[in-house]
Order: sequence, then structure tokens, then C-alpha cells
Amino acid sequence: MNMEAGVGVVVEGGQRALKSAHGTVVDAGARKFLQHQQQHDHSKSSLGPQQSQLGTVSQLLAGGIAGAFSKTCTAPLARLTILFQVQGMHSDVATLSKACIWREASRIINEEGFRAFWKGNLVTIAHRLPYSSVNFYAYEHYKSWLQSILGQVNQRGSASADVLVPFVGGGLAGITAASATYPLDLVRTRLAAQRSTIYYRGIWHAFHTICREEGFLGLYKGLGATLLSVGPSIAISFSVFESLKSSWQSRRPNDSTAMVSLACGSLSGIASSTATFPIDLVRRRMQLEGAAGRARVYNCGILGTFRHIIQSEGFRGLYRGILPEYYKVVPGVGIVFMTYETLKMLLSHIPTS
Repeated sequence: MNMEAGVGVVVEGGQRALKSAHGTVVDAGARKFLQHQQQHDHSKSSLGPQQSQLGTVSQLLAGGIAGAFSKTCTAPLARLTILFQVQGMHSDVATLSKACIWREASRIINEEGFRAFWKGNLVTIAHRLPYSSVNFYAYEHYKSWLQSILGQVNQRGSASADVLVPFVGGGLAGITAASATYPLDLVRTRLAAQRSTIYYRGIWHAFHTICREEGFLGLYKGLGATLLSVGPSIAISFSVFESLKSSWQSRRPNDSTAMVSLACGSLSGIASSTATFPIDLVRRRMQLEGAAGRARVYNCGILGTFRHIIQSEGFRGLYRGILPEYYKVVPGVGIVFMTYETLKMLLSHIPTS
């Protein structure tokens, strides 16, 4: 297995809106493509310690800006996803059965104004750089640690180690980054879930209010569900991306590597979103437990929340909001692709000494 591709796919796997500010982590597909490109660039820039370090900083900068720009462009769909995900908490079944993307979008414009589509987007952008940085450096440390344990420091390593190191390292890095930056994700969800009535007036007001009313641990509501989604998300993204890429290149070896990565990243993002969407929905609802002074709906943990949703809304309730999530995958990956390549070209012309 190609180590370059394997490492690139999983560096930031597992967090969506943090994907996200994950959902719904640029979501799954965009991350897979971007990480593959960054790893490819990193291998090219390893001509010396100084160049390698500069290349890493440039890649983090380009990746962070590309991710933030992509998130901003797809923010309206991301907010629609969150609004649909949390509808079942305080709405009756009759109201839920009439849910429609265009009706909800019209309501936002009429009641809150066009700018309301970007509610919580500033937190998303603020979350992107620290999350990417923690994930990147945590992955490098976990990778070195795993390689030393497996005795792979000075040798190429077996095929199984080639899979195990990036997979486990990516999972641990995703858990570390998600835990370190989780309060920003929770604040983003609460800001985006607000409708006409404004309870949280901004990022700092939200932090202060949550800590005052719910305690410091209130900033970590839903963290367990988030961490549970890391493993499945990485496993699905890793396997789908690699399988599609390998199959495609075996049949059409002359196709552009960038376009193959773009297509496979989109499809792996859709597959990952489909499989992990229920746990993401549970995470969002747990994040809103007791928010804005409202009564708690779920007092039964992750499994109890799943059971409550299925009993009150049916199995389809676990996929409430999946359509806008699908709609943003392909444009999200495409925007990351174009922005990242453009920034990489511009940064390559900046003098390094």
C-alpha cells in the first residue's frame, strides 16, 4: 500500500463540522482530498530541514485558509443541516413531517435575514486553524511513537504496519484535536441553532453564559458522541477512498491524480457522512441540552438518546438533515481543491530566506 496516500487520507479523519465545526471537520470528502495533497507536497519538500519545516508551515496555512473559505461558502447548507438535526427536540411530529429545505431557507430569509445563513461561521473559522494544527502535530507525534513501538523507525515496514500506523495515528490525532477544540464546536452549534430569538449574542457571550449557567463541563456536552464517531469515520473514509482510488487508477492510469483524488474524496465523504450521520445528529442534540434556559430533553446518555429519537421520530429521525449535508460535499471538496492549489502556487513564489 502506498504510504503517502495512506497517511494523507487519515490525518484529520473523524471530525465533521468541526465536521467542523465537525459534523459535520471542510467535511469528510474535502479533508480526505486536502490531506492527500498536503502529504504529497510534504514529501516533495523534504530536501532539507529548513525547507521541510517551511513547507509544513505553508501547507498548514494554505490548508487552513482553504478550509475556512470552503466552510464559508457552504455555511448556508451547514446551518440548514444543524437546524434540521435539532428540530425534533422541541417540535411535534406534525411539524416535522412538513420539513423542507426550501421552506426552511425561505423562513431564515424572511424572519432572520440573508446574513443569518452564516450564523456561527466565525466560530467555524476560528476553530479551523487550532484544530488543524493540533491534529497535524499530534499525528506526527503519534506516528513516531507507533513506529518506535513497531520497530519501524529505520526500516520500510510491512504492509500491515503501513496500514496500522496511519490508521491508529490518525484516530488518536483526531480524538486529541477534537477534545482540545471541542468548546468552539459546541458554541458554533448553539449559535447556528438559534432562530429568531437570540439568547447568545456572540462567541464570548456564549462562552460566559454556558459556563455561568451550566458550569465549565457544559462546554463539553456531547463530547462522548463526538469521540465515538472518530473511529468509524476514519475507517470508512480510509477504506472507501483507497479502494476507489486503487480501482480507478488500475482502470484509467492516465487520468489526472488531482481529479481522481477530487472524485474519490467526494464519494468517500458521502459514504462517511451517511454512515456516521446518526451519531452526529445525537451529538448535536446533546450539545443543545439545556441550552438557552430550556428544559433538558434527553437525560439518558448516548444509547438512551438514540432510543428516544427512534421511538419519537422513527428511524428516519436519525437522518434528519442528511440532504443539505450531501449537497455541500462536492462543492466543499471542489472549493478546497481550487483554493488550496491557488494558495500553494502563490506561497511557492514567496522568498524563503
